[in-house]
Amino acid sequence: MALAASPSAKIVSPLQLNNVTSSFSGTLGPPFFTTSLAVRQRPSAVILSYKSGSGEASTSKRELLESYGLNPIEFLPESSPKSRRRKEPQNERITKQLSSEEANLSRTTHKLLQVLGGTAQRKKLLSPKGTDVRPMMEVVKGAAFDILQAAGGCPASLRPGRWLDLYSGTGSVGIEAMSRGCSEAHFVEMDPWVISNVLQPNLEWTGFVEASSIHAVRVEKFLERAEAFIGQSCPFDYVSVTPPYTAVDYGALMDQVSKSAVLGENTFVLVEYAIRTDMLDSCGHLVKITDRRFGRTHLAIYGPSWAQKKRN
Repeated sequence: MALAASPSAKIVSPLQLNNVTSSFSGTLGPPFFTTSLAVRQRPSAVILSYKSGSGEASTSKRELLESYGLNPIEFLPESSPKSRRRKEPQNERITKQLSSEEANLSRTTHKLLQVLGGTAQRKKLLSPKGTDVRPMMEVVKGAAFDILQAAGGCPASLRPGRWLDLYSGTGSVGIEAMSRGCSEAHFVEMDPWVISNVLQPNLEWTGFVEASSIHAVRVEKFLERAEAFIGQSCPFDYVSVTPPYTAVDYGALMDQVSKSAVLGENTFVLVEYAIRTDMLDSCGHLVKITDRRFGRTHLAIYGPSWAQKKRN
């Protein structure tokens, strides 16, 4: 089923994925050489200007000479061994970029996830095939929101507020939050392909584009500079932390979360982690409300002390 055209979620990060441009500029200088040949009509002077070290400019000079029937070898100096050495890393970077683009072309999606409750209930969500992105299991997600709703004193829905979805991937956690009553969600995801082909379409399909912001940066960088990214909107009412199990140091990550401006006095923090991972009984000033196991996955939820008493 084709998605209707809709506005894109705000992408507010250094990557600026909605506005990718490239340009080249050079400054014209004095005449490079003058030629006068009787065989063909040519301009009396050909002016060449280029930026030092620019391969694009060299190519332009060669093409310009050939267009006037001149042999570039007679006028352009050969590249020195030093300059050739400088070009090698650039060629390697181009090769790596092409390999990355080819890998992205082979990536595909499927619809195995769905929104479990609220206004977008039962809507299917895209997720990448393979293991490069690991969405939260639906049984874990359902239990997490049941616990949060009970702890917040409103079992039927989520307390209104703002949600921060770290390592968002498909966006299923933040989308579930907005479906159940959150006013807005911020998604932190650094994979451009996932943002363009999974997260953005999921927000469009569920109708939460206008209430969403995407931060295409590393989670560590976002936590370091949360106030710069969010402005006066810090802290959040809810924070979900669902990283790739083997790619993070949970001790260092949770320490950074606890000291970040994203936490407030009444913030709830949801953490999904692997078995045999030690999780502290507190996250800054927040206490552990619950810690449950789902097979090889654990779910810890931290919150204000009043929520723990309410749940008990």
